[in-house]
Amino acid sequence: MQLKHLRTLLSPQDGAAKVTCMAWSQNNAKFAVCTVDRVVLLYDEHGERRDKFSTKPADMKYGRKSYMVKGMAFSPDSTKIAIGQTDNIIYVYKIGEDWGDKKVICNKFIQTSAVTCLQWPAEYIIVFGLAEGKVRLANTKTNKSSTIYGTDSYVVSLTTNCSGKGILSGHADGTIVRYFFDDEGSGESQGKLVNHSCPPYALAWATNSIVAAGCDRRIVAYGKEGHVLQTFDYSRDPQEREFTTAAASPGGQSVVLGSYDRLRVLNWSPRRSMWEEAKPKEIANLYTITALAWKRDGSRLCAGTLCGGVEQFDCCLRRSIYKNKFELTYVGPSQVIVKNLSSGTRVVLKSHYGYEVEEVKILGKERYLVAHTSDTLLLGDLNTNRLSEVAWQGSGGNEKYFFENENVCMIFNAGELTLVEYGSNDTLGSVRTEFMNPHLISVRINERRQRGMEDNKKLAYLVDIKTIAIVDLIGGYNIGTISHESRVDWLELNETGHKLLFRDRKLRLHLYDIESCSKTMILNFCSYVQWVPGSDVLVAQNRNSLCVWYNIEAPERVTMSSIKGDVVGLERGGGKTEVMVTEGVTTVAYTLDEGLIEFGTAIDDSNYTRATAFLETLEMTPETEAMWKTLSKLALEARQLHIAERCFSALGHVAKARFLHETNEIADKVSREYGGEGTDFYQVRARLAMLEKNYKLAEMIFLEQNAVEEAMDMYQELHRWDECIAVAEAKGHPALEKLRRGYYQWLMDTQQEERAGELQESQGDGLAAISLYLKAGLPAKAARLVLTREELLANTELVEHITTDLIKGELYERAGDVFEKIRNPQRALECYRKGSAFMKAVELARLAFPVEVVKLEEAWGDHLVQQKQLDAAINHYIEARCSIKAIEAALGARQWKKAIYILDLQDRNTASKYYPRVAQHYASLQEYEIAEELYTKGDRTKDAIDMYTQAGRWEQAHKLAMKCMRPEDVSVLYITQAQEMEKQGKYCEAERLYVTVEEPDLAITMFKKHKLYDDMIRLVGKHHPDLLSDTHLHLGKELEAEGRLQEAEYHYLEAQEWKATVNMYRSSGLWEEAYRVAKAYGGANAHKHVAYLWAKSLGGEAAVRLLNKLGLLEAAIDHAADNCSFEFAFELSRLALKHKTPEIHLRYAMYLEDEGKFEEAEAEFIRAGKPKEAVLMFVHNQDWEAAQRVAEAHDPDSVAEVLVGQARGALEEKDFQKAEGLLLRAQRPGLALNFYKEAGLWSDALRICKDYVPGQLEALQEEYEREATKKGARGMEGLVEQARQWEQAGEYSRAVDCYLKVHDLGSSSLVEKCWMKAAELSIKFLPPQRSLEVVRAVGPQLIGIGKHSAAAELYLNLDLVKEAIDAFIDGEEWNKAKRVAKELDPRYEVYVDQHYKEFLKNQGKVDSLVGVDVMAALDLYVEQGQWDKCIETATKQNFNIYKRIFMDVVSAPGTNSAEAYHGWADLRDVLFNLCENLVKSSEADSPSHEEFETMLLIAHYYATRSAAQSVKQLETVAARLSVSLLRHTQLLPADKAFYEAGIAAKAVGWENMAFIFLNRFLDLTDAIEEGTLDALDHSDFQDTDIPFEVPLPAKQHIPEAQREEVRDWVLTVSMDQRLEQVLPRDERGAYEASLVAASTGVRALPCLITGYPILRNKIEFKRPGKAANKDNWNKFLMAIKTSHSPVCQDVLKFISQWCGGLPSTSFSFQ
Repeated sequence: MQLKHLRTLLSPQDGAAKVTCMAWSQNNAKFAVCTVDRVVLLYDEHGERRDKFSTKPADMKYGRKSYMVKGMAFSPDSTKIAIGQTDNIIYVYKIGEDWGDKKVICNKFIQTSAVTCLQWPAEYIIVFGLAEGKVRLANTKTNKSSTIYGTDSYVVSLTTNCSGKGILSGHADGTIVRYFFDDEGSGESQGKLVNHSCPPYALAWATNSIVAAGCDRRIVAYGKEGHVLQTFDYSRDPQEREFTTAAASPGGQSVVLGSYDRLRVLNWSPRRSMWEEAKPKEIANLYTITALAWKRDGSRLCAGTLCGGVEQFDCCLRRSIYKNKFELTYVGPSQVIVKNLSSGTRVVLKSHYGYEVEEVKILGKERYLVAHTSDTLLLGDLNTNRLSEVAWQGSGGNEKYFFENENVCMIFNAGELTLVEYGSNDTLGSVRTEFMNPHLISVRINERRQRGMEDNKKLAYLVDIKTIAIVDLIGGYNIGTISHESRVDWLELNETGHKLLFRDRKLRLHLYDIESCSKTMILNFCSYVQWVPGSDVLVAQNRNSLCVWYNIEAPERVTMSSIKGDVVGLERGGGKTEVMVTEGVTTVAYTLDEGLIEFGTAIDDSNYTRATAFLETLEMTPETEAMWKTLSKLALEARQLHIAERCFSALGHVAKARFLHETNEIADKVSREYGGEGTDFYQVRARLAMLEKNYKLAEMIFLEQNAVEEAMDMYQELHRWDECIAVAEAKGHPALEKLRRGYYQWLMDTQQEERAGELQESQGDGLAAISLYLKAGLPAKAARLVLTREELLANTELVEHITTDLIKGELYERAGDVFEKIRNPQRALECYRKGSAFMKAVELARLAFPVEVVKLEEAWGDHLVQQKQLDAAINHYIEARCSIKAIEAALGARQWKKAIYILDLQDRNTASKYYPRVAQHYASLQEYEIAEELYTKGDRTKDAIDMYTQAGRWEQAHKLAMKCMRPEDVSVLYITQAQEMEKQGKYCEAERLYVTVEEPDLAITMFKKHKLYDDMIRLVGKHHPDLLSDTHLHLGKELEAEGRLQEAEYHYLEAQEWKATVNMYRSSGLWEEAYRVAKAYGGANAHKHVAYLWAKSLGGEAAVRLLNKLGLLEAAIDHAADNCSFEFAFELSRLALKHKTPEIHLRYAMYLEDEGKFEEAEAEFIRAGKPKEAVLMFVHNQDWEAAQRVAEAHDPDSVAEVLVGQARGALEEKDFQKAEGLLLRAQRPGLALNFYKEAGLWSDALRICKDYVPGQLEALQEEYEREATKKGARGMEGLVEQARQWEQAGEYSRAVDCYLKVHDLGSSSLVEKCWMKAAELSIKFLPPQRSLEVVRAVGPQLIGIGKHSAAAELYLNLDLVKEAIDAFIDGEEWNKAKRVAKELDPRYEVYVDQHYKEFLKNQGKVDSLVGVDVMAALDLYVEQGQWDKCIETATKQNFNIYKRIFMDVVSAPGTNSAEAYHGWADLRDVLFNLCENLVKSSEADSPSHEEFETMLLIAHYYATRSAAQSVKQLETVAARLSVSLLRHTQLLPADKAFYEAGIAAKAVGWENMAFIFLNRFLDLTDAIEEGTLDALDHSDFQDTDIPFEVPLPAKQHIPEAQREEVRDWVLTVSMDQRLEQVLPRDERGAYEASLVAASTGVRALPCLITGYPILRNKIEFKRPGKAANKDNWNKFLMAIKTSHSPVCQDVLKFISQWCGGLPSTSFSFQ
């Protein structure tokens, strides 16, 4: 292990201020440091300080500095800190889980001497040493402390072993004592272990030995029983001092010891079984190490020093990155920290046996750790942080791991399956199996806890392909074996391990009950099956049905629903369970009944608390109420009375809830007082029996405990006096008689006369009983008693009283019995009739009143009808001869045959209204003939038709309908019914209906709509033979669109549309089919055309082979040419018929000519050997050049013909000269002569004749003279024409004379043209003397007509400068006059100025005069009395002085330096004062003002740049300012600006910009040499605000040597080609220094510090338009603070003055 310094957590002080103690929390999240001033600082795991708190003295009266903190430790749960102090006390502070939680003292332990050291090894247990030599234990739970052992020597050190179950203390006399809370089976001794040579202040307990050191500068490693293993002696090393502290790594593999300026590291070597010293960590000026603390995961070590510093070190053997997702840090040979790089979570993987971890893998969707050591296997779950280490002999890495189960890892190796439960260090079990598929293994590990079952771990696996074994992993025995007749392909236990599901290859799903060993087949064709997570609900799929078993105990009760796709999964969460089904491309969720799932599971598990929690979340509905009732019943059975009480409260059963509440209070009280289950107490059991109304059981429980009084009290409280009296009788209770009297009195008091009467009756007092019964209003009971006792019947008064009460109470039957008994039949009959006791009444009437029998029978029938006893009423009505009532009763009782029998006996009018009701019944039984007969008897034929219609008996319905309905009504009825049939898919029945009512079109439409084309064609052929062909065609198109080509062919051919068939096959690429159809049905040439198209689709050799095979090659070539498929024709002729190629070329050429593609046509004509055709083509299109080219190259005989034709065209366009040339080339001068004569161009005719036909010259001259004589030379036009002719003839002198003769004042433009022509010709062609004469003559003439510029131009052509200037002066064109004088003869400049001044004075144009002669202008203003103007003009003249100063300064050399600041600052301040004065004057916002504002901005940039050059950290600001100045090159020397910007960019490494700017600088120097900027290339500066049009500098501003340096650098860079010649761009896509974004045109404000555009983080000043970029502003301010530069402070002062003050955020350095 090596130590690498990470960071300083706490900076050391100048003097001694030692860190007294430090501690890391168990969860690695907190680190505590206690300083010399007794303050505890809290840091997070990243080393950031998050909190602090002060410790307190034992007694404030001694002051806050009366103690030192000597020991500090975190509690195991990391929420408390124990502080041991020298003022004899230990405080335990609760610091909470979150930063900033309030710190409170939760324990304090007062001791008898100072606490010297302290450890917190286990929960509630703090171990500490005292100055008096004792090692004590403080229990934070009981708040008491006790002594573990005592010595007589000061405790100097205290440490624990790696597990925290043993402690080691070092004492001032050198003694080291060991004590175990639990030796973990090691057998190591306790007590004094060794006597070290000095006080072991540095003491560490590593895994394999104890390391001690002290002031003798020797490190000794002791064995487990105190013998010396190794000694490291540094006593002779002058650099080493005493060892002050030591710490062992959490894994016990390394020990670090602190001394002066040094940390020594010892690493345990398992191979050599000894300590090896690593290179010590030496840090100068660290001073003595006073405290060490090692992070619990071993990754960090913190060291506290004498000067109060805390340094953090990284402890690491090596690091690696696993799959770019995990960081593996080996902090020791046996310890690895695995960190998830994305989430930051960490897991510490450690071998508990100290074996070296060889390799770490992260498998199973990057969730599970697997690591090997020499003898063990380490496994872990990263999500739950559960780690296991099991003994494992390596097998060469052949193991296969399966992580499908979250609780257990399955390892297959050499036919053996081993299970390891995460978090357990023993293998769960091991079985032999060859089936490694996780679907054939099911493990359940305590997945659903059930009452009475602590551990539930079961495994199901395949022994062979047909045998399943089920193993209890806790006991390691087999609890079930299933032999199946077919191969098993899937199995899974339920979560409680009581049921096993498995499926065989025949897709049959079986359920096996492990307890009863019974197997049930529950589903066929099972394609999907899964237990619902967290329940015993089962979901499976059977074809298109979703099957759900909510109660798996009743597998026959399955809930099925229809689905359209395949189940792909189950999702449970958010209070609902959904089955995910893929239906096509979508996934649909089917929601299960969560109430049944969750509640049922909780009930199955007897987890009534979970059931209650679930029901609490539901609203009260009938279903929820039923669940509460079920839970209340089960909770009572399970004696979970608090849950039962909650259930009754939810149900609103207040009495039960209150009763149970009282019962719970009794049970809780008993439990508190006597312990045990309070529900076993007899009172609780009795009350539960009472709650179930099982009072006998409650009585038995009370009597078992001899609690007779409580049993009697129970009955009395319930007013169950009989039972109470029975208990009293049984137990011989002395209060028996009193009870009886009390019972009778209570009955009377509570007016229970009936119960009192029964009591008197039971005691034999009949008369008293009757009296009580009558008093209670119970005459029936009195009558019963009287009827049983003859002696009471004799009491007439009593009987009369009873009968009166009976009648009053409407108890007529009982009154009738009494009257009959006392022989009063009349009164008895009346009473029987009133009481509806008709049987007794009829029997009495038959004996006493026979006449009344019939009436009684009818009344009896009516009564039975009222009582809904219609069957019984029928016979009574028949007996009473009431036929109508008998029929109604028969119908009401559904006695249909009896009703028909009665109806048949009645007359027609009476019976007709009842027959339809009977008919409806028979229709519902599908006995249609009987129903029809009955409907007919009842005159309801229409109902019979409806019946047949609904039954689909259309023939019978139609036959009946035609008898009794109108035809149109029949049609509507049948069409409606047919549409219903169509919706139900009963197309044949619908057709029959449509045809029946002669609507075959509707049937045809129906068949078409449902694509039943054969039926459709059948009907069309039968009913519309004329439309059959169109129908076939239409169907053919539809079938073709659907891709049903064979069927489409049939219909196309039936429609005699063979072409459509061929096209169909063609478009589908089925050429053979197309050819077959064309040949069979298409006539003589159709198949040839198809063959041609087929061949064309094939192309090449394949096409030739096909056409040769079909014997159609030549015909195909001709066909291709005819159809303009020339490429195909060429291809075929090239491959097979080469002699046809010229013919195809000719046809192709003619085609191209028709298309207007003449050049391509030319090539084809030539390839066809027909160049003459090409010539004619071009001649026809008057493309003479092409015609001539072709003729000359390929047909020389045609050349002359082309030329003559071309000449004719030129003559038509009056282009005589061209025509002449062409005719002469064609050797036809005679034709040219004739053309000129006809056109009247005699001079040309004479010329041609003279040159080419001299023999005819004389005759032609004579002819010309005759023509001229006829016309004469009248008018100016004749002169002009004549002059032109002389000019054309080359007789320029004569032509000039003619032009000069023109003097027509009516057309000045014509005159001007003629004079100018004369002057032009004289200058060009005549001798100088003659031309001078002409110009001197023409010039004044032009001035006379106001053409001064034209006259001046002529003068200048002959260098007559004075005359030209006079011409411009006459025309008042002063600028031109000045320019001519300045450029051609400066002697005349004064001459022009003098004339101009005179002109301005004469015209009174004083404003213009100012620019020429200020004094003269001022005199003129005075003469005119315009004093304001005079003063303003005088003021303005100062502007030019300012501009001159500005230009001189910016052009001066040596200004690009820090030393130039004051010069720039002076210029800036002058311009600032000028601008401030202008703002207040009338010149505000004028162009001059704006120009001076720009100059001020430039001067500010230059001054700021010089200031920035004086501070190293502002060199980029200086460079940016140089770049920003380029946008002002219209006011600056461009070469100097670009040079400075380029050099600045180069200095800060912006080589792209430097290259571009310096390249521009070189272009500018060249332009200065050449005197023009025309050659500049602006492409690099497109879309920037750097101006293209700038003044050309009058001289070079950069010396030659520097120019050469730049030239060499630019050349070198351009040769390297490593730079891209593009200016850098920002987020706008624009050049970063450009204020204007080219894409949007939006203009940004420039930064006052850099001149760059401000895009974000803007700081605005009070003056509008002034702003700065926040980053640049803060940088400038920071530079001022760090450098104290006076020039930068001056810049800041100027900005404040210029911008109206500095912003409030100026000094914000966040």
